[in-house]
Amino acid sequence: MSTLVSRSEHTEAELRALADEAEERFGASSGGEVLAWAAETFGSGLVVASSMADTHLVHLAQAAAPGVDVLFLDTGYHFVETIGTRDAVAAVYDVNLLSITPLRTVAEQDAEYGPQLHDRDPERCCALRKVEPLERGLKPYTAWVNGMRRVDAPTRTDIRVVDYDAKRGMVKISPLAGWTDEDVAAYVEKHGVLVNPLFQDGYTSIGCEPCTRRTLPGEDPRAGRWAGFAKTECGLHT
Repeated sequence: MSTLVSRSEHTEAELRALADEAEERFGASSGGEVLAWAAETFGSGLVVASSMADTHLVHLAQAAAPGVDVLFLDTGYHFVETIGTRDAVAAVYDVNLLSITPLRTVAEQDAEYGPQLHDRDPERCCALRKVEPLERGLKPYTAWVNGMRRVDAPTRTDIRVVDYDAKRGMVKISPLAGWTDEDVAAYVEKHGVLVNPLFQDGYTSIGCEPCTRRTLPGEDPRAGRWAGFAKTECGLHT
């Protein structure tokens, strides 16, 4: 058994070395294998961040780490289908689902910055409603798991399975990095995974409702996010 790793007890150099060793070991492996290692290594210091567009990640994580904490960023702008998916996941899967909210309600943000900030300054809106809550939610943990895949976008083609997250001073695990769309579909079908119903309604990438539209045939899967803006990431991974 590995010795459980606590961020407070390890230096940056030690966490970097741990991430590098794990990447060499698991960089070409399947998601379940690296998650089993993460559960053994980090114990209660491990958390999964899920937007409920990647419920297959939550299903995979609960198999490797029953009862694992799962962070959901409740931005106040989610589709009702996404909130329903979150509630279904909390009821069905063996996870401890934690909904993290921004410091300001939508009404408070509107009062301070003006209505529909997402239409005028989506970078600031994402910073307030996604990035800051995630920073706060991750503070108690040593390692976090996310659902990024290399096929998602040109900005993600070189992501590692295990990396050191210098921005947050913790280990970052992307167990699905090498998964294709076909891999996801096969896993979902094999395990009967709960799926956000928006995927059956023309959406190929799901975020906040005001900033997400259905994609057209032949478009990039993330073309429906922040359409009309030169923006492809919300800032959680940059």
